Formats: sequence, structure tokens, C-alpha cells
Amino acid sequence: QVQLVESGGGLVQPGGSLRLSCAASGSVFRINAMAWYRQAPGKERELVAIINNGGSTSYADSVKGRFIISSDSARKVYLQMNALKPEDTAVYYCNANLWRIGTSTSATYWGQGTQVTVSS
Repeated sequence: QVQLVESGGGLVQPGGSLRLSCAASGSVFRINAMAWYRQAPGKERELVAIINNGGSTSYADSVKGRFIISSDSARKVYLQMNALKPEDTAVYYCNANLWRIGTSTSATYWGQGTQVTVSS
């Protein structure tokens, strides 16, 4: 089994900052990439940022220059969110494409989500 556990969501005023964390645990052999998605009410889930095992990153246009994705060797991924706007309000999900121990193909896993609300 593989678990992705997010933390760090909450309520913040416009212009503020939050840092989300996600930790992968369980029978993880190798992580190919980790990402953050978000889903606002009435909207489809969208990719926010992704980082691969080489450290390359990519961002949605709506968050470029404001959000920073990073990871460490402890199988954790972070999303530093700055200059937050009300339209950033959503449930944020951690996502990982990884190899499990003893398997021959990679698979994608999701965290349970953490709410981020940007409001005054």
C-alpha cells in the first residue's frame, strides 16, 4: 500500500501565503514525479504544479510566479503559495506517479485533499 498525506491547508487573506506538504509512505520503491492538483466547487480538477525526479518543474499559467513546488529526498513534496487570490480557493490534492516495491509498472496515487480558502 501507498499513502499520500497532505497538510498545511487553511484560511488565509488575499495576498497571504500558505505552504502545503505531502508525504509519501508505504511500499514506495521509486517516485517518478509528484504534483499538486486543485479542484474548486463546480469546476474540474486541474494541474497546479509538477516536479519530476530530476527536479524539473512545470506550473499552470494561473500560478506562475506565485507558487513554488519543491521536493526532498524524504519523499515529500511542498507547494509554497504566495500572493494568494480568492480564485485560488479549492481543495488541493497531492499526486504521485511511482513504482511500488515488487511491481513492474508505475502507478498514480492521490492524497485525500486539503482545503485552501482565500478570503477576507
